[in-house]
Amino acid sequence: MKRNGVMSVDDTFLVHYGDHFDQIAHLVDPTTGNYVWAHDLVNLHYSDDDTDYPVRFQLWKPTAVDALEQGLMAVGIPLKNSKQALKTDAPHKWRNYLQGVWRRHQHQPEVAALYQSKLIIAEHLLQEWVTAHPDLKLPVAFDNWYTQPGFCRYLDKTLRLPYVGTLANNDHVLLKSGSQRLDQFAEHLKQEHLAAMKRGGSPTFKPITIRYKGDKECYSSYCATHRIQSFGRQRLVINHREADLSDGPVFFISNRLIWQSPGITRIRRHRWPVEVYHEEGKAEGLDQYQVRDFQAIERHIALVAVVYSLLRAAQHDPALQHKLQRQLKLDLEGSVAFWRRATQAQSLWSLALFISAGLAQGQSLRAIMTPLLRALCAA
Repeated sequence: MKRNGVMSVDDTFLVHYGDHFDQIAHLVDPTTGNYVWAHDLVNLHYSDDDTDYPVRFQLWKPTAVDALEQGLMAVGIPLKNSKQALKTDAPHKWRNYLQGVWRRHQHQPEVAALYQSKLIIAEHLLQEWVTAHPDLKLPVAFDNWYTQPGFCRYLDKTLRLPYVGTLANNDHVLLKSGSQRLDQFAEHLKQEHLAAMKRGGSPTFKPITIRYKGDKECYSSYCATHRIQSFGRQRLVINHREADLSDGPVFFISNRLIWQSPGITRIRRHRWPVEVYHEEGKAEGLDQYQVRDFQAIERHIALVAVVYSLLRAAQHDPALQHKLQRQLKLDLEGSVAFWRRATQAQSLWSLALFISAGLAQGQSLRAIMTPLLRALCAA
């Protein structure tokens, strides 16, 4: 890991057909809006300009309704009598009600221990990582779903880590004139910028350039410290990809009030590799398990993560690159899946050379292959 590396938190659905898997849940797929049977995998991912790889993971478990009800009552949290009929009439509404009660009281340690939300899982993954690497205070980047006040406070006050989160259009900035939606605030800044450019004044959005994975990326960026509703004082960055601000703005916040927009934008950009891992990991079998036992599922995911990490490391091995290019005569710029196929092709080529050498020495094909087949059967 490098000092300029970035940790990112995200989750993804591992979709299956049928409910015959331990801890599987009927969840709403955010991409389609439809209910699917899936496990929800929370990942902690590392990225720098040279490489990236998964660091830690945990599968989310659905609420154990009876245990949650009993736990809330045991610690003295009252449950409304008017909601009791939902247990039999509308079990999903009863579950939602209990989860709402849990969320309102989760600041109490004994309540928080009753259920692990994705945010709590993310906190635990980061706590484990900080404990293992106390000298590395790497920033943490995450999308809008994880940009929650409690999670941000945990990173800032408990773990003392810098973070870059993502806000939505309907989040509010607190100005001297009052509260204003971020999309309205961004539009006001845009008009202010365009007017300044016409009269030759100082621009509100300044051009910035960042380096990401060896490439340069340009943005038009606004950066200032503001009070954000529910978050307190934050460094707010509003970015456009187009110089004329014709595209939609994106909103980032950070707890480091002296940071500037290039650094905040670079850190947020390094959240993208976890999305790539989810996509390419699934291409490599991340969600293709058929085992039903929860522990076996976790082992399958761990093995895929290890293979993915090895392939990412292989992409930065000069000796292996030279060998593959010399033998296969391929351009080795490609995805993890491409590198898997390239290393498989190289192994096939090595086997062919081994057989060719044996035949050239007068050995029969049976004599060459018998020890190999025996070794494979023994394995």
